[in-house]
This record gives sequence, structure tokens and C-alpha cells, in this order.
Amino acid sequence: MFTIDDLADRLGGYLPQSEIQQVKRAFYYAEQAHDGQRRRSGEPYVTHPLAVANILANMHMDHQSLMAAMLHDVIEDTGVGKEALAEQFGKPVAELVDGVSKLTQIAFEDKAVAQAENFQKMVLAMSRDIRVIIVKLADRLHNMRTLGALRPEKKRRIARETLEIYARIASRLGINTIRVELEDLSFQALHPMRAERIKRAVSSARGHRRSAIRQIQNTLQQSLDDEALSGTVIGRQKHLLSIYKKMRDQSKSFAEIMDVFGFRIITEDVDSCYRILGVVHNLYKPVPGRFKDYIAIPKANGYQSLHTSLFGSNGMPIEVQIRTREMEAMANNGIAAHWLYKAGQTQHPIAEGSHARARSWIKGLLEMQRYAGDSLEFIEHVKNDLFPDDIYVFTPKGDIMELPQGATVIDFAYAVHTDIGNGTIACRIDRHLAPLSTRLESGQTLDIITAPGARPSLAWLNFVATAKARSAIRHALKHQQHTEAVQLGRRLLNKSLAQFETSLEELPEGPLGGLLVELGLKNNEALLESIGLGTRVAHVVARRLLDLQQGESPAGKGEPRAHGPILISGAEGMVIKFARCCHPLPGDPVIGHLSVGKGIVVHRAECRNLGELRNDPDKLFALEWSNDIAEDFPVALRLEVETRRGLVAELAGLVTDAEANIERIGIEERDARMVTVNLTLSVRNRVHLARIIKRLRNLPHVERITRLGN
Repeated sequence: MFTIDDLADRLGGYLPQSEIQQVKRAFYYAEQAHDGQRRRSGEPYVTHPLAVANILANMHMDHQSLMAAMLHDVIEDTGVGKEALAEQFGKPVAELVDGVSKLTQIAFEDKAVAQAENFQKMVLAMSRDIRVIIVKLADRLHNMRTLGALRPEKKRRIARETLEIYARIASRLGINTIRVELEDLSFQALHPMRAERIKRAVSSARGHRRSAIRQIQNTLQQSLDDEALSGTVIGRQKHLLSIYKKMRDQSKSFAEIMDVFGFRIITEDVDSCYRILGVVHNLYKPVPGRFKDYIAIPKANGYQSLHTSLFGSNGMPIEVQIRTREMEAMANNGIAAHWLYKAGQTQHPIAEGSHARARSWIKGLLEMQRYAGDSLEFIEHVKNDLFPDDIYVFTPKGDIMELPQGATVIDFAYAVHTDIGNGTIACRIDRHLAPLSTRLESGQTLDIITAPGARPSLAWLNFVATAKARSAIRHALKHQQHTEAVQLGRRLLNKSLAQFETSLEELPEGPLGGLLVELGLKNNEALLESIGLGTRVAHVVARRLLDLQQGESPAGKGEPRAHGPILISGAEGMVIKFARCCHPLPGDPVIGHLSVGKGIVVHRAECRNLGELRNDPDKLFALEWSNDIAEDFPVALRLEVETRRGLVAELAGLVTDAEANIERIGIEERDARMVTVNLTLSVRNRVHLARIIKRLRNLPHVERITRLGN
């Protein structure tokens, strides 16, 4: 068991004895304050602050940070006040402890305003002393290491919070060692089986690749020695979450991810970094476009290194990172490296630069807080800065919705509620109407407009980005198709039965039940759906029902009488479609073709694509347009026009004035004088189209207009 004496021995390597004694005094104070308290695992509670201090000692943090680590739960758990701590250990330590205690109370899954207020607490605590967040990260790391004693749902909640907030703050501050461990521990808590399988596969792969890794490592090291360059070559390990994300996001197998050999070369100075890069590129051919110079242009968190990808022997991919020892310390400890060098009484420019960048980042956050209209606007800025891979948008009430990059209005609607997604007809983004396919950006406020009778569109599946939206749309479309197919099947069957002066409602249960058994169907809806989708012919089903009812041919009832055509209103949805070959419009004579799996496809009566189907009365249906159609329908026109400047603008203006829309326009040159303009318009009916064509013909340079459709 790790003790305070073990910690004191470790601190002896970089702290003076007087400061070590202050750390030990803080430990004994915490031990007394937490007397009788135990962790969920059963260990004395003081083992936790001791472990947190040990994590900070590994980063060579200063003695005040270590004291704050020892005391960080005293205010919250024991009733000891901030003033008492200030008297005992000084104001800086008391302020650190108070800041960490406030961060402990943050509930990131709370409502939007509470979230924003808690983020403000975090930024204020960090602005006073950035060591607050470093102590908090060490505290969270030890909590993640000891998650085993908690309930599964609490494990997942803490792991999700760690992954979404603390791991990303560690990344933003460049503390890579803590970030990697937080990510892997969170991954293991959220997906234990996946993590275990990847861990075993990594262990197995390392065993198989050991000789190849050793060979490349020796080759690189020998090349450096031959050029008299000082440098240490070490194998670079991928961590679990990184492997999992690459497999998931890039759709790659484990073997493809682990096929890349990673190495890190640590040298003495910047000049040696570039000289080693030249040696490496002479040894192996570099991959074009895969070289990155983070020494000349450091990352926002202060990270510096040269990155290059190479083709190794036999085309084996190799990734190499080249950096100095100071850069390595920065990559592992980030802003904490500032105290590492400060403890050694040296002011290293890299560490100082990292600290300055972190202070600048926090200063920027404070400015955002000062100029933000409210706390919700502030949190949007903070999350943008921390999470560039996610977007955060607002509901009209100010609630925050997190969505992936590329999410659209429809994704947002389904994220709010499935019923809202299903009923969406329009959206306002920042008070302006926007298409449902609009890709969202962080900070936008969305107001979804719904209607009671609205239904999802099949086209939505072409642009949604979230799995929730995709699955909900598919489920709704399947249910919608079933409902509409049943309704259409009922209309078609009743039309066929009406020829024999009866209807589905008038038939007794016996024939229907007998037919269902004969066809192996569960219920009447299944029969009607099969008719509506075109897999069974209504006329044949009607004759069979009457056969079963009377035990004789339905012709015994006399000649079937004529029955009126089926009315269509344009709003039947998924089981009545309008043919693209002839673009039927209300007012056109139309005929219906029964297509298997699709329902009825509406064609203009003269459409040549119907071909031989005209001789099959079971496949064609007489149709009529309803009088109350409110939809717009596409129609294609071809115009032969004299070429002239402003032609497209003139045509667009005329169509708009006629209360129609241009869906598509294309221009083909015929010769130096004439062009062919192909227009696809949205119009209400045949009369509306005639009015538009009349206006187009009045243009002096239009020679011919043809409505397309075979």
C-alpha cells in the first residue's frame, strides 16, 4: 500500500525538504479530518487524496498543488471551512481547495442554464489559478481508476462525463498522459466487452509484430548512429479508444489499424530534429502530403513535434514522430510542464510558452463570458472551443442539444423527440426559414414547425447524419406504407366487388376467413396490404371471395356493372406515385398501372410506356383527379430560343411572376443563333401550365415550346 513516506521519497527528487514537510502536514490534517470515512471499496478515505497527490508528483507539480490534492475533499466532506484551511496552510492553498470543491459539484447532464452556470464556475476557478483544473484532472483520474465499486449505471454516467468534459480539457491543456488514460478508462467503463477484445487483440498483435518492430527500431537507431546524431528510438503504442475510433470512423478492420508501425525519436535540440528527419526520409520513402511540422507551428495546446509517414520495407506503413526531450515532456504533461521546470528553478521557453497559451485561452474564455449576452451564449462559445468535433445548437427555450458534425435540421428534430421529427414540415434557424436539409452550425437556435398530419419523407434518408433519426424515419415510413397500402387495397377490392353489386363490408366472415387460410395470411389487413402493394390483383381476389361465398362462379349474379374510376388527390403518399416519364398533371386524362411492391403508378392516358399493359385490365385502373388538390406537380418543357444575354434571368422572372417554381434548368447550344432550354417546373394543374406556356410564347425570341413526356 502506497504511504506518505513513499510519496515523500518521490518528492525528494525535485522539492526542497521544507516544502515536503508542508505536504506531509497537509496529509496528516486530511487524515484526521477524514477519520472514520471510507471509500466504496472499503479503504480508508485518505488513500484517495494521497493517490491524487502521487499523480501530481509524477508530473512534478509544486508543493501547493500537492497540498491542495491532500485537502481537496476536506471542505466538501468534513465541515472544515475555507477560512480554517487558510489559517493552517495559507490563502493560495485554501483558494485551490475551494476551486476544486466547486468543480466537484458540476453536474454536466443538468439543464442548459445550470450547465452554463457551472461552466462559468469552472472558468472563474481556472482564471484565478489554473492549477485548480490540474488537481481536478488528477482527482478524476484516480476516481476512474477505482470505478469498480460503483453501480453500472453510475459508472457509465461518470465515464461519459469524463470522456465529454475532463478528457477534452486535458487535451486542450496538452496533458496527454492523463488524457489517454482517462479516455481508455472511460472506454472500458462504457464498452467493457469491446475494450477487452481490443486489449487482447493488441496484446496478441504486439507479440506477432515484435521482431518486425525490433528490426525497424534497430535500423532507425543505426542510421542515427552512422550520422553521429544523438537520438533515442522507441516504439509508439496506440491506446484503446484511438484504435476503436479509427475502426469505427474509417470502417477499417483491426488488422488494418495495427498494420501501421509507430515510432518516436527523442533528441536533444530542434536542429537535430530536422537533421534526423532528413536521415529518416533518406532511409524510407515519405508518403506525399503526410508530413506535419508542429515545431514551427505548434498546436493550440503547445504540442510540438515533427510527424511523418513513410513506406517501410515491403511497403509497410511507418509513422514517425521526432521531438526534443523538452517537447516530449510538454506532450506528456502539457501545461503541467511549466511547474516541472519551475520546480527545477529553470524557466524553459517551451513550458513558459505553454503556460502563456493556457493563460491566453482562459483569458479568452473570460472575455467571452464578459461579452456574452447570457450564460447560454457563453457555454456555446466554451463548448465550441473544447469540442471542435461536435456542434451545439439551442432549442427556442434555450436547452442545448449536442449533435455530430454534419447534422441537419431533421437530426435535430428527432433528437428533441421522435414525434416532433415525424411531424416536421419546416424550420426556422435564427428566426429565418431554412430547408430541412440544412447542415447545422454551433450556436444556432432552431425552431421546428410541425403539423398534425405531416409524415416523414423518404428523401430525408439521403441527408440525415444520426442513427436515431435514420432508424425513426425508416420505422415511420414502414408504418406509413403499411397504412396507405391497406387503404388503397380496400379501395381497389371494393371497386372490383362493386362490379358484382357487393362490397367488402357486405361479405360474411366465412369467405374472408377461408381466403386468408387459403393464402396463408394472418388477417384482413395483410390481404388488403398485398392488394395495395400490387402483389395480388384485386379483381382475382374479388372473384375468389364470391366463389367461396356462393360455391359457384360469380357470373351467376349476372353481368358485372360498370363502376366509377378511383379518385386521386395527390396526397395518397407512398402507394400512389406519379410517373416521371410523362409527368401527369391535374386535368390530364390519367390511367393507373399496378406495380408490384409500389402500388399504383399514375400515367397520362397517352403515355407510350404502358405498352402491352393496356390489354391487361387487371393491371390498369381508370383514375380521375379530385377537385380539391392543393399540391404542386413537376412538368418538363423544352424551349427552342434565340440566344441572348440575360436569358435565364428573364425566364426565371416570368415563371416566378406566374406563381410557379423552377426545379431544374439546363441549356444546350444548337448553333450560333439558337439554344435549347430544358425546364422542369412545379405547377398546380394543366390550366396553370397553359397560362405559363402562353406567357412564354409571348416572348419574341421563343420559337417553339414542347411539353415533354412520351
